Amino acid sequence: MHKLVGAAVAAALCWSVAARAQSGPGATRLTLADAIRMASGIAPAVEAAGYRVAGAEARANETRAGLLPSLSLSAAYFNRSATLASTGFSFPPNLGFSLPALIGPYDNVDGRIRVSQAVVDVATWQHLKADRIQVQGSEADRGAAVQGAARAAALAYLRAVRAQALLGARQADSVTAAELLSLADAQVQAGVSPPLDATRARTQAAAARGALIVARNQRQKADIDLALALGVPPATVFVLADTLTGDLGVSAAPLDSAAALSLALDRRADLAAERDRGLSADAQRRAIGMERLPRLDLEGDWGPNGKTPGTTLNTRDLAVSVTIPLLDGFQRDARGAEQRALAAESGVRERDLQRQIAAQVRSALLDFASGVEQHDVAAQGLSLAEEELSEARERFASGVSGNIDLISAQSTLNQARDVEIDARFTTAAARVNLAYAAGVVETVH
Repeated sequence: MHKLVGAAVAAALCWSVAARAQSGPGATRLTLADAIRMASGIAPAVEAAGYRVAGAEARANETRAGLLPSLSLSAAYFNRSATLASTGFSFPPNLGFSLPALIGPYDNVDGRIRVSQAVVDVATWQHLKADRIQVQGSEADRGAAVQGAARAAALAYLRAVRAQALLGARQADSVTAAELLSLADAQVQAGVSPPLDATRARTQAAAARGALIVARNQRQKADIDLALALGVPPATVFVLADTLTGDLGVSAAPLDSAAALSLALDRRADLAAERDRGLSADAQRRAIGMERLPRLDLEGDWGPNGKTPGTTLNTRDLAVSVTIPLLDGFQRDARGAEQRALAAESGVRERDLQRQIAAQVRSALLDFASGVEQHDVAAQGLSLAEEELSEARERFASGVSGNIDLISAQSTLNQARDVEIDARFTTAAARVNLAYAAGVVETVH
């Protein structure tokens, strides 16, 4: 009988030792604000979005290159031969002489410095403007990835804190079960209670030990989920600095629905990214239309030309060219139609996203209000359950009743602890979701 008591107390002590071990040199102390900052900087989704920004900037630089001077150097040595007949030259036969059919071979040396510059190219300027808008959109996409990663990390942190609280509750359950088993053994030995009461108490103690094992496993798995959300190795051990207190998860998000929605429409990065996609598509459509305008280019080359390097003379070409596109098989019309469709599609997604944001704000506010009310009820239920257990223990210790009421009161207390923890978690998670919906998840602490 006393072995079961010792086993329950040993399990609680093992959990305490493990918790102290986590605070050692190999553990990472983490607050909710720390988790959000880490995820905002090193989460895989954020890192990948950063590369997409770099790609968009490279595409804009590629377009800009069409407006900048082009300079090249070339050198060539030729050994040539040719026929006059192949070029269309012919001489009357009455001249009294004839030219050879084959001319050459002869040597030729040529070196060139070539420069070209677009003087007037309205279409490329417009394409560059569209690419720069796309860069802004990529940066907004990265902002959306940051907000999403911060929210995921915050919720993973809260789940880990919840698992830690549940582990503490199961530890308290095990201690209570051990105490009640000791009381039942004493009552049986005193002849006040039948052996059945001790059997019930041993069953409850065994169930408490099993629940403690499950809770410890869930706490360790919560660390793995948190590590994945943060983008760190899954073996990382965390010491959570926060608990499910009443103000965990507070942020700059207002609790007024209209104010929160107004803030969200201004701060949500995914909405800004969608707007930029539409603006970029519209700018690309205008740029395609401007490709019909004339283009003015300045080109020139200079360099030595001759039979041998010692006999070369400097020659040059200078040209001003005007290009007027007339017909390209209606490719520009098709490309313009494609961009027009993309802009319209982006407009649909933007309006739908605005509705989703409004729904997220309202849902988070409802969850928060419900969580606050649930916690008030749960806190009252926990207080009553503790009082019920205390009264049942006194009745059992006095021999007035068996321990069936005591076991029932213990189960009620266990459930009340879980309900109260879940209510606190629901409230904190609602705060995080509201901060994300309002676009200020980085202010959560």
